[in-house]
Amino acid sequence: MSKLWGGRFTKSAEEWVDEFGASISFDQELVLEDIRGSLAHVAMLKKCSILPGEDADLITSGLLTLQEKAEKGELSFKVEMEDIHLNLESMLIAEIGPVGGKLHTGRSRNDQVATDMHLYLRNQTEDVLGLISALQTALLEQAESHVETLIPGYTHLQRAQPISFAHHVMAYFWMLQRDKERFTESLKRINVSPLGAGALAGTTFPIDRAYSAELLGFDAIYENSLDAVSDRDFVLEFLSNSSTLMMHLSRFSEEIILWSSQEFQFIELDDAFSTGSSIMPQKKNPDMAELIRGKTGRVYGNLTGLLTVLKGLPLAYNKDMQEDKEGIFDTVKTVIGSLKIFEGMISTMKVNADVMEKATKNDFSNATELADYLAAKGMPFREAHEVVGKLVLSCVNQGCYLADLSLTQFKEASDLFNEDIYQALNPYEAVKRRNSAGGTGFEQVKLAIQKGKELVK
Repeated sequence: MSKLWGGRFTKSAEEWVDEFGASISFDQELVLEDIRGSLAHVAMLKKCSILPGEDADLITSGLLTLQEKAEKGELSFKVEMEDIHLNLESMLIAEIGPVGGKLHTGRSRNDQVATDMHLYLRNQTEDVLGLISALQTALLEQAESHVETLIPGYTHLQRAQPISFAHHVMAYFWMLQRDKERFTESLKRINVSPLGAGALAGTTFPIDRAYSAELLGFDAIYENSLDAVSDRDFVLEFLSNSSTLMMHLSRFSEEIILWSSQEFQFIELDDAFSTGSSIMPQKKNPDMAELIRGKTGRVYGNLTGLLTVLKGLPLAYNKDMQEDKEGIFDTVKTVIGSLKIFEGMISTMKVNADVMEKATKNDFSNATELADYLAAKGMPFREAHEVVGKLVLSCVNQGCYLADLSLTQFKEASDLFNEDIYQALNPYEAVKRRNSAGGTGFEQVKLAIQKGKELVK
């Protein structure tokens, strides 16, 4: 079969060369976006009287037929047609005759593929935003059920201070909120039309780029034709935002993996998001959390890969830019799958509140409460820190905890200690008192949950 661009050539490439250069194996993902862009383009050609009305109507009818077949999965793509654009143009000509070849008037595959990518990423970004909101809703529901559930807070993976489990969960809510803001902001740069920029220099035909942009729901057009066909910043931005999102999910995955272990037993994952062992019958592995943690690396790799592809490219289009697609398709699939899995894991997760609470009592995470107690009574905090540090050391040597010390032992350390010290050492009271803005105090956590609900709504 001859190429649609083959007039200048006297020999055909070997089959394996065609296969190496073709992108149809993956860019068929853009079939509906490509048809949608073509429908807008032919409508513009008709409006501007560049094509006769009957030709434009016939082309439109043919494109709608292809669209229907595409939606049913009935199209068959050919490697010798290279990419989604030439495959569809060839199918259109087969469907309606030579007039189908007029569709390419006033445009190039360069602005065509850029338009497809803008349409694709606009749709996918909106889907990602919806899935982030669904995960945030699951986090809010868990948080609302566990405002007064206590868990050890950690720094350096060492127990630090007791906190509300809801407060811990809500930390990820706010990370996701920033992710959502980044994706939303990126829509400004995604929703710009390159259609009509041609190969790199525009066209001699009297086209109306603003009209085709309006038909496609774009907010603006690229102001420079070279920039329009060579820009992949919007793809990089999606990959960057996805990398940050996956990093947040990976951090949470790591905590879920730890919490579900025999050593912690803070939570239990639903069977639907766990797997067993082929040799150890007792195992319940947090495989989905582990996979999300692992898949984060491939999203990072897709970002780094495209940055490397683009770093030395002169203007305008180069074949290297074909390498933007597999990475973005893979990232979209990975991010959407990870968000769906995570929402399921969180919404079905069982929280072992009694185990968490017990963990806040059998440690020294209330040591800061002791130092704050002395500071509130006038002792300089640095001096209070030293007094409490010596008490902790004494407890370690005795094999007990701070709450086990007698009032006499406390008074030997400082006359400022009184009977109320035991209330100060109670983890529940310690958490409740931390009522500074954004703190783990129960009232602050309730306010944060309410703010979160308003944002998601």
